[in-house]
Amino acid sequence: MTLNRLSSSLSGGESQRINLATSLGSSLVGSMYILDEPSIGLHPRDTHRLIKVLEKLKKLGNSVIVVEHDEEIMHAADHLIDIGPLAGENGGEIMFEGHFDELKDEQKSLTAQYLTNRMQINTPLKRRKWRDYIELSGVRENNLRGIDVKFPLNVLVAVTGVSGSGKTSLVKRVLYPTLKKIYGGYGERTGKYDKLSGDYIRLSDVEMVDQNPIGRSTRSNPATYVKAYDEIRGLFADQALSKTRGYKPGYFSFNIEGGRCEECEGEGVVQIGMQFMADIHLTCESCKGKRFKEEVLDVTYNNKNISDILALTIDQAIKFFSENAKSNNAESRIVARLQPLADTGLGYLRMGQSSDTLSGGEAQRIKLASFLVKGGAEKPTLSIFDEPTTGLHFHDINKLLASFNALISKGHSIIVIEHNMDVIKCADWIIDLGPEGGNEGGKLIFEGTPEMLAKCDKSYTAQFIKTKLP
Repeated sequence: MTLNRLSSSLSGGESQRINLATSLGSSLVGSMYILDEPSIGLHPRDTHRLIKVLEKLKKLGNSVIVVEHDEEIMHAADHLIDIGPLAGENGGEIMFEGHFDELKDEQKSLTAQYLTNRMQINTPLKRRKWRDYIELSGVRENNLRGIDVKFPLNVLVAVTGVSGSGKTSLVKRVLYPTLKKIYGGYGERTGKYDKLSGDYIRLSDVEMVDQNPIGRSTRSNPATYVKAYDEIRGLFADQALSKTRGYKPGYFSFNIEGGRCEECEGEGVVQIGMQFMADIHLTCESCKGKRFKEEVLDVTYNNKNISDILALTIDQAIKFFSENAKSNNAESRIVARLQPLADTGLGYLRMGQSSDTLSGGEAQRIKLASFLVKGGAEKPTLSIFDEPTTGLHFHDINKLLASFNALISKGHSIIVIEHNMDVIKCADWIIDLGPEGGNEGGKLIFEGTPEMLAKCDKSYTAQFIKTKLP
């Protein structure tokens, strides 16, 4: 038996489909195919086509293993292995193993509860009304056919359509760089369009919340990104031993000289260059991976030193600092900055977890959490999310939608480029492009609420949203 691993690095699932098509053409048998989230970037119509390809591979005599969150692919599987119950240190157990039909008897698995509708992502009882909007006229970037589009403000807008229909061209190539330059930021080349109009002056900024790594180096971590670590360093500098020794907040930073271990420069590991092989990383012998000098580790807060704090999960840190949180003291400010990370489903991450160990979906949710931290104090901002459900379980999507609602309640606006029907059904307004991809796409098929979309005969998205609405 040979083992082939397929990459999903290209948007729209294109890499997966190209490799699968090649495999079908070669008529290989006795192979094992492992696919990691092959449905990423695929419209439900295309997911059905993907399932047919996977079934063909199986019929040829191959084995297919799929790491997946898509409901339709789970339905099509011959054997399900569910891992949980939650994430991080609260996961790692086999919750269920068997055929889909056996899920109805499983009580502990969150996946089972969502697939059998015992738990659900609820459709909003009513859609938010809107008055202000931004309008782009004559958009003709890539395959877009001179379309005129309105983007409502202070609501959740979903841009939908099959893969290649023009969603990225409209939002990321035209709308985002156009607004970014208006608000004084740097944007890439702006796509072709005739006119921008509407109420864009009511916004102060636009942000692309993508899945690129947080920070510019591996030293960035969840605690530093949401500015909680600044408060923690100040708290440690305020301890009696720190004052006696003259330790300032900088002594508790692993980014600057002072209290950090200089052997590893605060990394906790040292890199050994190998001439003909990949470099290896070894635990620093000087600090034993704790990142700080011994004398700095003498300073403790409630029996924990700064290294101990970085080793806590987000959930553990919230509980730890909440015990002494009072009105606007350091502990309460730390909890306030960390809570959005837990609210977006990231409570399992370690406080000091390096950014290069985070998935794209985790990085995107950390950025969302940072907006939630500062959202109330900022002027209205438009946040754009590209496939925010990538890598998310149903339970995480529920938390994501709650975070979206929290941002909107603070006066902000959200646009998501999305294929996930559970998110689309929760949108206040849908902009559907198509009807097909490439040269057969680029047209504005529909604008309106999910209920109105369900009645649109020309839209592929409509065919699938019908099944999700009450």
